[in-house]
Amino acid sequence: MKTLPALFNGFPFPYSPSDLPDLPITGIAIDSRRVQPGNLFIARRGGSVDGHRFIPDALARGAAAVVGDEALEWPAEGRPYVRVPNSVEAVTWLAAAFYDWPGRRLTVIGVTGTDGKTTTSNLLYQILLAAGLRAGLISTVNAVIGDEVLDTGFHVTTPDAPEVQFYLSKMVAAGLTHVILETTSHGLAQHRVDASQYDIAVVTNITHEHLDQHGSYENYRAAKARLFQLLEKTDPKPQGNPRLAVLNRDDASFEFLSSMVRGLRSVNAVSYGLGPSADIRAEAIVYSPGGIRFEAVGADFRVPVISPLVGAYNISNCLAALTAAVRGLGVDPETAARGIAALTGVPGRMERIDLGQPFTAIVDFAHTPNALRVAIETARKMTEGRVIAIFGSAGLRDREKRRLMAEVSAELADISILTAEDPRTESLEAILEEMAAGARARGGREGETFFRVPDRGEAIRLGVRLARPGDLVMACGKGHEQSMCFGETEYLWDDRTAMRAALAELLGVDGPSMPYLPTQESK
Repeated sequence: MKTLPALFNGFPFPYSPSDLPDLPITGIAIDSRRVQPGNLFIARRGGSVDGHRFIPDALARGAAAVVGDEALEWPAEGRPYVRVPNSVEAVTWLAAAFYDWPGRRLTVIGVTGTDGKTTTSNLLYQILLAAGLRAGLISTVNAVIGDEVLDTGFHVTTPDAPEVQFYLSKMVAAGLTHVILETTSHGLAQHRVDASQYDIAVVTNITHEHLDQHGSYENYRAAKARLFQLLEKTDPKPQGNPRLAVLNRDDASFEFLSSMVRGLRSVNAVSYGLGPSADIRAEAIVYSPGGIRFEAVGADFRVPVISPLVGAYNISNCLAALTAAVRGLGVDPETAARGIAALTGVPGRMERIDLGQPFTAIVDFAHTPNALRVAIETARKMTEGRVIAIFGSAGLRDREKRRLMAEVSAELADISILTAEDPRTESLEAILEEMAAGARARGGREGETFFRVPDRGEAIRLGVRLARPGDLVMACGKGHEQSMCFGETEYLWDDRTAMRAALAELLGVDGPSMPYLPTQESK
């Protein structure tokens, strides 16, 4: 058990008071409702909630001490209040100290980007296993610690700082030596991962996404770039510290990131891509409905790579993982290729749903304009028939995406079905109208080439009913996610279950029931 003063050993910011009482601390809490007796409660300001308001609740639940960044009249004698410059930034360092700085005892590989993070992280994980390394994985889908798989939540973002440090500590306790940490822009901007002690940082791409939070592409790119800046702050480790930035030579972010990395002390960079200017590149590329194959070529190797993953974007994901492993960790290129071949698929990423129907049905996570574009382009290579795309755009998020995604689908798909995707407290009807305007702007004709179907289950039913033999139907935007938000309520939802339910109804075979959403009542 840690004491309060011990948590501030190595704390990188000034704080007061300097003479902290020697109180035992049983855990770190950032939600007053989860405070247990003896916990340290850290009061933070978020987008709409100020944790300082909940200090009385935390104390009533038994908090031993409180950290915050406001000047307060303190009512709790014997339970100290520690004022720090920024309590949001303080969380990650205090959590790391509570769990004995697990990142210092692991080789930590961070993967960021708009699209492809989860796939690249899983490819890297398989490569490290193929190399005989004891590796773990923390992704937006789950945390994998040996034989244990832990759910990391309903929706897609890096877990909060105490959870990240908890998972890392469990990996140390399990005897693991390496971890791949999928790292979102939210996680970086909100300082959830600052104390994770990264050794290698990988970027897949930086395209249009999360501009609602970051305000502009430049701000979003800067949030992603923090991952590479964190390499410079990593402590020396007994096992070594590569401090390697792995950059996508084909992405618009390359020049910005490579220039920034050159200004960082002791950080090196290596690039991957499809063109000859990349340090590690792909040649002799072959696409097929059953996967991809190419030759990965570096200055000192040429190795054939075969993967059951489909699409040009997965060549980039494979190259990113291979480059990080070979140049960052010294993994043999042939071993890296074996690891890539071992990944047969990622939940909710171009995942086929087959109940014997005469057309292809796919669930994919594509929820950005760029991801939807490459998903539909990939679908084109998988079928001689029509492509029917079913997707929505989230409420309380980047509004411009709504128009852009509908424009992409109107241009590339044969039929677009616009539907719900986490409308939250926004009007679903208004969201769909913005999307419909985008489809019309690209020549879409409502009732012919695009449809508005508010209920997502009914939208998927319509997609499979419209499909002819040889067509491809794809439900995009939810992928592996297990819920959908209407108002402030999360309803259990899985696109894969919904697709199976729709197909079973169409074919007259046994299958799951269509999951419930409140839009079913207004069909």
